[in-house]
Amino acid sequence: MEKKKYPVITLEDIIKNEQVRTYIEQGNAFLGEIGFTEHGFAHAKRSSNYASNILKSLGYDERACELAAIAGYMHDIGNVVNRVAHAQSGALMAFTILTNLNMDPQEIAQITAAIGNHDEGTAAAVSPIAAALILSDKGDVRRTRVRDKSSVDIDIHDRVNYAVERASMEIDTEKKTALLTIAIDTSICPVMEYFEIFLSRMTLCRSAARYLGLSFELVINGVRLL
Repeated sequence: MEKKKYPVITLEDIIKNEQVRTYIEQGNAFLGEIGFTEHGFAHAKRSSNYASNILKSLGYDERACELAAIAGYMHDIGNVVNRVAHAQSGALMAFTILTNLNMDPQEIAQITAAIGNHDEGTAAAVSPIAAALILSDKGDVRRTRVRDKSSVDIDIHDRVNYAVERASMEIDTEKKTALLTIAIDTSICPVMEYFEIFLSRMTLCRSAARYLGLSFELVINGVRLL
């Protein structure tokens, strides 16, 4: 039997999709109402770029990199339903959207698995795309994700993000490391507070890096901590 041919769905198709655009926008707005950091287009684009670049640096083929980019861009659409279990909600929403676009089911399976496994409460690096998404999502720590500066003194999540002056995730193929380097203004937030809320995320990053054949390293203010 001849294999069915499916249209090649690109990241550009997803960016232009009205449903995806609306769910990212509205999900981010809803999270803002309950005091969460930015989860809008900036985070979607960064996660998309990072996920794609991680696999590209490790020699994965162009299509795998694009699927990682699509997963990265769509990964938080479940926030439009609820923050709780947003990874699973988002995976089901992505499944419906991509199915309606007549995407190859093999590719839909890769994307939905990655989205459904990106949140630290239930996450697992079940594939290269899922592992890349975990690293890209958790590596997006930055001051500009804080919506309201007045909350910095009272909200530890906003304080930690606001304290971050620079952050980068780099893959060293020779040393086989995934290096997350962060510069923190310790007059705003001590390094210990970063660990207080992000330890589970860093543990997940270590697992994702290991899946890709890498060791995960965390350097804060020039000091290696993991």
